[in-house]
Amino acid sequence: KAVMIGLAIASIITWTIWISKGFELLGAKRRLRGEIANLKKARSLSEASATASTEGTLAHLLVHDALEEMRLSANSREREGIKERVSFRLERLVAACGRNMSMGTGVLATIGSTAPFVGLFGTVWGIMNSFIGIAKTQTTNLAVVAPGIAEALLATALGLVAAIPAVVIYNVFARSIAGYKAQVSDASAHVLLLVSRDLDHLPEPSERNQQQPHMVKVG
Repeated sequence: KAVMIGLAIASIITWTIWISKGFELLGAKRRLRGEIANLKKARSLSEASATASTEGTLAHLLVHDALEEMRLSANSREREGIKERVSFRLERLVAACGRNMSMGTGVLATIGSTAPFVGLFGTVWGIMNSFIGIAKTQTTNLAVVAPGIAEALLATALGLVAAIPAVVIYNVFARSIAGYKAQVSDASAHVLLLVSRDLDHLPEPSERNQQQPHMVKVG
């Protein structure tokens, strides 16, 4: 009975994660589509910052990190270096978003892989108890033996009932989260595009002019 209770709890956890994570993914994807549309309309990083002013949104985090790195690298003469540093910060943020969205799905994989074996263990244990009962009663009457064996087989059935939905839901979430990560990467690419555009419009540092070799005309 302890095995059956554990499998029932695992099944409840599976459906709870499906409902909560499903709504979380749907909401995140819907918000992100709107944020990407606003980033596409922006002509500069400052415009993107104005449209992504709501704190906590992904667009706000991406734009804020890009602006922060550009502020720290304001005196840098290497524009490609600035782009690389901004790109690195955005990549770290994208990876963090993917990890946060994947939280909880590992439980589904664990349930899907272990529940059948837990159910099988319950079945073996139940059949052993049934055989012990047969030995004690010294009877092979089906009416006496059948209830114990049926209860033992029920453990395997519960294991499959817990495992099959967990595996299916895990695979669905894996594909959905992969799509979400692609959307996050798309938003990051648009922010990096705005960074590159802003850097191209900045005036050249005076130091670069001093480093230019002087051409001397001979003859």
